[in-house]
Amino acid sequence: MSLIVILGYSAAFLTSLSFLPQAVLVIRTRSTSGISLLMYSLFTLGVAFWLIYGIATKATPIIAANAVTLALASTILTLTAKERLGQKKAA
Repeated sequence: MSLIVILGYSAAFLTSLSFLPQAVLVIRTRSTSGISLLMYSLFTLGVAFWLIYGIATKATPIIAANAVTLALASTILTLTAKERLGQKKAA
C-alpha cells in the first residue's frame, strides 16, 4: 500500500471519527439546541455528493470516509430536525 493511500485512509478515519462524539452526545441527550439545522443540512448534502463522487471515481478512502460520515451526520440532522419540529408543534 502506497503512502498516499495510507494518507487517504488516515484522513478518512480521522474525519469520520470526529463526528462520533457529537453523534453519541445527541443520541444520549436528545438535545440539539446548539446545532445549526441549515449547516447540518448543507453539510450532509455535501457529504452525500462526496460519497457519490467517491463511488464514481472508485476512490475507496473517499467512499469509506463519506459513508461513515454520512451515517453519523444524517443521524444528527434527523434528530435536530425532529427536535425543531417538536418545538414548533408544542408552541
